[in-house]
Amino acid sequence: MAKEISKVVKLQVKGGAANPSPPVGPALGAAGVNIMEFCKQFNARTQDKPGKVLPVAITVYKDKSFDFVVKTPPAAIQIMEVTKIKKGSGEPHIRKVATISWDQIKTIAEDKMQDLNAFTIESAMKMVAGTARSIGVKVRGNAPF
Repeated sequence: MAKEISKVVKLQVKGGAANPSPPVGPALGAAGVNIMEFCKQFNARTQDKPGKVLPVAITVYKDKSFDFVVKTPPAAIQIMEVTKIKKGSGEPHIRKVATISWDQIKTIAEDKMQDLNAFTIESAMKMVAGTARSIGVKVRGNAPF
């Protein structure tokens, strides 16, 4: 028989760097989860991605046990890594801070495909391109589709 779910906690934690300090500690403490156990498991599972911001969905059950799913880094973070910018534009519709090619967008879309609600790579590329525009990154060239 399946366990009864108490709540789902969503966090963004750097890979291999989970510790009981905020935001991890208070969020999991309120849910009644063993914080150190989560930190050990998360750090072991993400030791190959040190320093990358990783979204994680933690399913907490009634008996205070938990499961978690680590997702791919957010598209905005990947775009900023590819274009080598520190942060997006404060006025994305006016001031552009970098440019990105459709080939780079395709690479990011292929990586994010499992976490996006898109059925084709073209629609995933449109979503990533929209994220790029919203942080002030200009998409170079015409869409290849």
